[in-house]
Amino acid sequence: VQLQASGGGLVQTGASLRLSCTASRRTFTNNAVGWFRQAPGKEREFVAVISWNGGTTTYTDSVKGRFAISRDNAKNTVYLQMNTLKPEDTAVYYCAAGRGSYAGDKTRDYAYWGQGTQVTVSS
Repeated sequence: VQLQASGGGLVQTGASLRLSCTASRRTFTNNAVGWFRQAPGKEREFVAVISWNGGTTTYTDSVKGRFAISRDNAKNTVYLQMNTLKPEDTAVYYCAAGRGSYAGDKTRDYAYWGQGTQVTVSS
């Protein structure tokens, strides 16, 4: 599975962005898909994950109520809607396909990674 993340950009505090993660070569409809982010000088951290059918979602505490993960398996795409963005959300955002239908918040739960998209939130 090859993943392509897109939708990043430079926005001001309080703005919104929607990231997309699209799979190619084969579908990821049977896989959980997660979003992680990595800020300069920091380790990659978990943001959100959605199960294979969208029935289960999990978020890290810092984005709960602001971010929403969803998927459209017909389009082979997973989205991360990010609202009320803060400067501390600035990072490269990566999507990843899980090893199974459900996945957790550890990078070892994921087998395939996209190349990342930059999100910069100015104050």
